[in-house]
Amino acid sequence: MDLSLVGPGRAGLALALASRAAGHRIAGVLARDPVSAAAAGERLDAPVLAWDAPLPSCDLVLVAVRDDSIATVARRLAGHVAAAGGVVHLSGLTPVDALAGLGCPIGSFHPLQTLPTPESGAERLVGAWIAVTTDDGMLADVLFALASSLGAHPFELADEQKPLYHAAAAAAANFPLASLAMAERLFTAAGIDFAVAGPLVSAVVANAVTMGPRAALTGPVARGDVGTVRAQVAAVAAADPEMLVHFVAMIRATAAIAGTSDAIEAALS
Repeated sequence: MDLSLVGPGRAGLALALASRAAGHRIAGVLARDPVSAAAAGERLDAPVLAWDAPLPSCDLVLVAVRDDSIATVARRLAGHVAAAGGVVHLSGLTPVDALAGLGCPIGSFHPLQTLPTPESGAERLVGAWIAVTTDDGMLADVLFALASSLGAHPFELADEQKPLYHAAAAAAANFPLASLAMAERLFTAAGIDFAVAGPLVSAVVANAVTMGPRAALTGPVARGDVGTVRAQVAAVAAADPEMLVHFVAMIRATAAIAGTSDAIEAALS
């Protein structure tokens, strides 16, 4: 496919690099910052495009800008994408109609993956899942084909479900890190290197994916072990009082999932 990239940031460049590696061609790069556009164009062996000129003929325009800029970019592109087979943005939250008015098929293409740098992001797209949202059947086929060519797994996402999907993605990506940061702080307070938790964390994540998070739960909260939970709470209160309220909140959240809230509330009281 021939792809045009609007917004060569981390996500856009990651997708463009992965696309090039899969045999696709970047037909042009468009960016607000001329320096960024020139650097990306050189990196992708693609011409730098102008905002006030028609975009070149291509199968797909990838709009990889911040969520709050998508509608603004769409207005600037209006009248300049007649030669494009379709236009998609990369947001997992913003509705597809943020691209309305372009006069061509529109949709979204959201990689459910962390993309910290263009290089590592391109590598991590292999095996990742990609949410595809569009009402146009032909564009859906193009987007599924693009995802598959990257070694990713496409799936359909209804536009009205995007906020809930995005909340789930944020929970999966960030809540475990918050709990691990808490664990690191408590391990450190106990004089233990956080690295010792590595194999445990890896096993827990593997169990969650293969068994399901609820079935993978173990430990005193899942068992309703009041005495152990009381001892843990007392230890945290003594070693790191500032962390206590967050530790207790995580206990309550875990108990709610495990179905042991009544017993655990007795321990916390």
